[in-house]
Amino acid sequence: MKFADIYRQAPASTGISLAVIAVYLVTAVQSRSIQNNLWNSSIADDWILWGPGMIDGFGPLRAVGGMFLHIGPGHMILNLVLLWLLGREIENYFGPLLFTLMYFVGGIGASAAVVWFDPLTPTAGASGAVYAMMAILVGLFVIRGDDLRAPLALIAVNIGYTFLAVNVSLWGHLGGLIAGALLTWPIIKARSRRDQWIIALAGLVVVIVALFLGIPYP
Repeated sequence: MKFADIYRQAPASTGISLAVIAVYLVTAVQSRSIQNNLWNSSIADDWILWGPGMIDGFGPLRAVGGMFLHIGPGHMILNLVLLWLLGREIENYFGPLLFTLMYFVGGIGASAAVVWFDPLTPTAGASGAVYAMMAILVGLFVIRGDDLRAPLALIAVNIGYTFLAVNVSLWGHLGGLIAGALLTWPIIKARSRRDQWIIALAGLVVVIVALFLGIPYP
């Protein structure tokens, strides 16, 4: 499959994936390490999600920057595969712009959960946004009247993985899943695309407010 065909199928998902890859390559060059790419990387230092770091420097923007950082190629590839597979399905229905907004609502919601419940653990990755996409996929299946067993099984497997695996952000994953579910419920009830945009924008405001309320200001 040509790159043009991949981009045409899911331009927003492809664009986000390319941005993630670009950030990974920069961190790998800065750290001079493929696996330990976040060590001795100025971008990683400024962008990684970490509660005390939210009050200066890159500040609250770490909630977004951390979504583009990954710990080694394996972590990145796993998230990119899920992002593209889920994103392509969701993006084809909601369109690339609304999909992108929903993606960042889920990702920032996940970051807010980390800041609230696990602020002292440096956290990186697109996993929170990906988990939000899993919840949104369930909503999409409801809208289309499709069999829900596949997306629910996907969520169940990934929740099991979250609790069993080591070095996994529990609150990042759960926060993303909850943010996606809370966003999806009103969206599947919306009567028009305009209403869906209003709901998604309101969701963005909510997660940003939740993020700022959780920052441990001195």
